[in-house]
Amino acid sequence: MAAAAGWVWRWGWGRRCPGRPGLPGPGPGPTTLLLFLLFPGPVAADITDGNSEHLKREHSLIKPYHGVGSSSTLLWDFQGSTMLTSQYVRLTPDERSKEGSIWNHLPCFLKDWEMHVHFKVHGAGKKNLHGDGIALWYTRDRLVPGPVFGSKDNFHGLAIFLDTYPNDETTERVFPYISVMVNNGSLSYDHSKDGRWTELAGCTADFRNRDHDTFLAVRYSRGRLTVMTDLEDKNEWKNCIDITGVRLPTGYYFGASAGTGDLSDNHDIISMKLFQLMVEHTPDEENIDWTKIEPSVNLLKSPKDGHALQLLASSPQACGAAPGGRCCGPHFPGRESQLLQVKQNVPSVTQLVASWGQGLCHLHVPWASM
Repeated sequence: MAAAAGWVWRWGWGRRCPGRPGLPGPGPGPTTLLLFLLFPGPVAADITDGNSEHLKREHSLIKPYHGVGSSSTLLWDFQGSTMLTSQYVRLTPDERSKEGSIWNHLPCFLKDWEMHVHFKVHGAGKKNLHGDGIALWYTRDRLVPGPVFGSKDNFHGLAIFLDTYPNDETTERVFPYISVMVNNGSLSYDHSKDGRWTELAGCTADFRNRDHDTFLAVRYSRGRLTVMTDLEDKNEWKNCIDITGVRLPTGYYFGASAGTGDLSDNHDIISMKLFQLMVEHTPDEENIDWTKIEPSVNLLKSPKDGHALQLLASSPQACGAAPGGRCCGPHFPGRESQLLQVKQNVPSVTQLVASWGQGLCHLHVPWASM
């Protein structure tokens, strides 16, 4: 599929048609707000028309990759095993024990945005003899190497993991697998379980060793996070993840990283294009200091069993509301009421709670009385 300079985007996450650069598309508008009012549940997500009018070049990584590395107009930094070529940015080669990343040099202050990623994961390894995958980031910290697909653990912000290797031999997931995680710094990504306990939602996505272009789109607008894929060379978006109640601040950084261990793959980024979504906000929303928002998810449910585990942090407000007014740990500001996904077959709630530290006042398990 040839990369076109512009695309015409129809309503919803539907067919994607190559079009003339600058051809106007519908884009989000009052109809979007009406849909949210009439249908509070999942509805078809609008997508930007992809025109240069909405493209934010300062947050986009596009060939021939001007502003990358040592350029005088620095827009992107890279580190580790990352190698820049004229056709792609290779985060890791198909070699063992490599880590690489590329990060936007400028923080993003858009409240509503959409990122389109053109990527390729390929290598000589056969089935289940390759790894580990790519992570896409929107986080507070940048250029910090670590164990989570080449970047730091206990991050603040959003991560989308394109995982190619099942570390958990008991998992029912089919890999490659795409998952989403939101973190306020208190959660650790568990590689041995492929991030199962901190996953908000996910889907199987066969993106490795394809002989055509592969794309992923991440859309965040008014608390709704949507992830779509185009992996079949059909010019069509396919739904992967759609969740609401996500709160992300402005002023964080976009990036991508990858890592290999005993198994390896080539992990390439061809482009990352950020589009601004023209969305109306209420006066109250406009008055919020979006840079002070703490990453969180107000309602988090398991995509399989629909249950959630409610965690009330031991702030003074939560302590008064907790049964008996007792607290059991340090104060975590801004986390008075959050929900953390767990599957119904969690082997040990105590183990899960330990991953949050000891700052919990009260646990409410909705299925305990079922």
